[in-house]
Amino acid sequence: MAVRCSLWHGAVGLVAVMVSGCRPDAQPPKVADTVAVSHSADSLAVSRGGVEVWFTLPRTSRASDGKQCLERGLEIRRGRTPIRVPLLYTGESPILLNDTTMRAVLWTHCQPLDTYLVDLRTGRPMRERERNRE
Repeated sequence: MAVRCSLWHGAVGLVAVMVSGCRPDAQPPKVADTVAVSHSADSLAVSRGGVEVWFTLPRTSRASDGKQCLERGLEIRRGRTPIRVPLLYTGESPILLNDTTMRAVLWTHCQPLDTYLVDLRTGRPMRERERNRE
């Protein structure tokens, strides 16, 4: 019993030494320097006629003046079939144009850039100017 007890206390002591070996001078990031991002919380952006467009995959971004913002991906949900819109992060709600198309604005570094028309059946984004050429 004494041997078993001393082994247990030795293991507890070893864990305590390992934990106390962390650097005490390491400072957590300042609250003002970070933007809180909830990676698990999707939010509904817009819906109509059984089609829902959700904000997903949030990421923090930084503008040229140093301010941070939240840019989010888009996912189309119709029934049980989610369709991610590839490579299109935005800082504003998309607009449903009709049953098959929405307009979304691509954001990079907290700035709106190009406007895309997104096929609600496939999730394929196409720059709006390019579509007018076809």
